[in-house]
Amino acid sequence: MKYSDAGVDIDKGNEAVKRIKSIVKSTFNENVLTELGSFGGLYELGKYKNPVLVSGTDGVGTKLKIAFLLDKHDTVGIDLVAMSVNDVLVQGAKPLFFLDYIATSKVEPEMIEEIVKGVVAGCKFSSCALLGGETAELPGFYADGEYDLAGFAVGVVEKDKVVTGADIKPGNVLIGLPSSGIHSNGYSLARKALIDEKNPDKELLEKMLVPTKIYVKEVLSVMDKVKINGMVHITGGGFYENIPRVLPDGTAVEIDNGSWPVLDIFKLIKEKGNVEEKEMFRTFNMGIGYILFVDEKDKELVLEILNNIESEAFVIGKVVESDKKEVVIL
Repeated sequence: MKYSDAGVDIDKGNEAVKRIKSIVKSTFNENVLTELGSFGGLYELGKYKNPVLVSGTDGVGTKLKIAFLLDKHDTVGIDLVAMSVNDVLVQGAKPLFFLDYIATSKVEPEMIEEIVKGVVAGCKFSSCALLGGETAELPGFYADGEYDLAGFAVGVVEKDKVVTGADIKPGNVLIGLPSSGIHSNGYSLARKALIDEKNPDKELLEKMLVPTKIYVKEVLSVMDKVKINGMVHITGGGFYENIPRVLPDGTAVEIDNGSWPVLDIFKLIKEKGNVEEKEMFRTFNMGIGYILFVDEKDKELVLEILNNIESEAFVIGKVVESDKKEVVIL
């Protein structure tokens, strides 16, 4: 018997590597010290006085089911990068490099190439290197034509610049950066509310597959000129679960519902799925993918900085005194 008789095709694996080699190398910069194919990737930190490494890992979740239904695989890699990179940003870290893991029942080189194209695009949006990865062929483990993705990001920040949320205080304003759509959380509910998998609406699937927005440019531009007291990436758990994670004792947040445009896809989920408003804010980003906490005096400057890089932003709430760390949607 050969390995191929058990369902693992080494030749197709090698072909997939050949297809992605040049596009992966397009993310490299002067800090990358190894070539593709090394057992480990080397990355030089460069000139930092007291560097702190910040890491994050995540996947894409059941959003992949939408990609399978559309047979479109060149955007989910952007989601993969975004979910980890946006988390790393919350601590004020600049993304350095990314690693990916692709697991599938059968390696199809063309599909692997499409997936990695998305990962490369996400890395370029994030100004980080795709330092390495793994493609695992697991026959009998996944359904034919399906796969799963996982990613791992590393960023760096000077120790005295780490953003923890400890500086958040009553009177701070919340500046919300708009999302591009559902991003990569809540798809089990979204699919149940909207999708008939036996007869799916292709136009609706396309809207659901819009990749997660990456906020590196916006966050680093603001951090360069303004002290950010705290940040939140609105992922699984929506507003109610994510915002309290950065609040110090004695504070809560009031959100001005209606201070930003809620995307149509969320209105559709709420209507078609008969989902209560609180459940929507507990599950989805509702059109706000990232939040900055800044002093009231810096509010206009932050909005100006974001406007200068053609990024929308909305003042969506404020920090108030409270005995309970909570989010109140007004």
